[in-house]
Amino acid sequence: MSAAAARGLVLIVDDERDLRTLLDFNLRQAGWRTAQAETGAEALARARSLKPAVIILDLNLPDVSGMDVCRLLRADADTRDLPILMLTARGAEEDRVQGFEAGADDYLPKPFSVRELVLRVDAVSRRRQPSDGAAATPNKRIEAGRISLDVDAHLCSVDGVELPLTLQEFRLLAYLITGRGRVRTREELLADVWNASPELETRTVDTHVKRLRDKLGAAGDIIETVRGLGYRIRED
Repeated sequence: MSAAAARGLVLIVDDERDLRTLLDFNLRQAGWRTAQAETGAEALARARSLKPAVIILDLNLPDVSGMDVCRLLRADADTRDLPILMLTARGAEEDRVQGFEAGADDYLPKPFSVRELVLRVDAVSRRRQPSDGAAATPNKRIEAGRISLDVDAHLCSVDGVELPLTLQEFRLLAYLITGRGRVRTREELLADVWNASPELETRTVDTHVKRLRDKLGAAGDIIETVRGLGYRIRED
């Protein structure tokens, strides 16, 4: 099927066989190919070998927590850019924030609508693709202060030292730098960096900015918070 080939592969990680079967059926109906894993160890192995377009990751796994699986995927250069949609029975704000801090691109609490999940998989997968909008840049290298981005190679360095950013962190930083001096609202960032996924909350942006600043260290001060609006890169 050409639609499946275009959409690629979704790795479903959950220890509940019935849920995996349900998601498998609906994703295939939507044009995706699928693979499954029921443990964290199997998920890590299959993510590294298959390089799926999206990983649906349950937090409650029998061997290691999905949160640890997410952190391990983000720490591995071969898997750190794979989009991850977390599933969990815990839907409190603190739990969602922890999920995003671990590296998730999206977070969906149980119980959920299967239709909504398929739409979120579509949205998360689009974030992996180059954008034709404002988040894209024709320049191969862009710089701001001590930060240098090689857009083609997807490399970020501070004072010449390479930093391991996820794809979403890299896109966020590139978008802010190309619009340096201009305030980017949280809604703009969700639309242009997250490819207009309306289900996401603006807190998602704050969590990613915080994690990005932490990785940039002292150079992260160049990302300025504009109270009540959003963020910008200082022109100095």
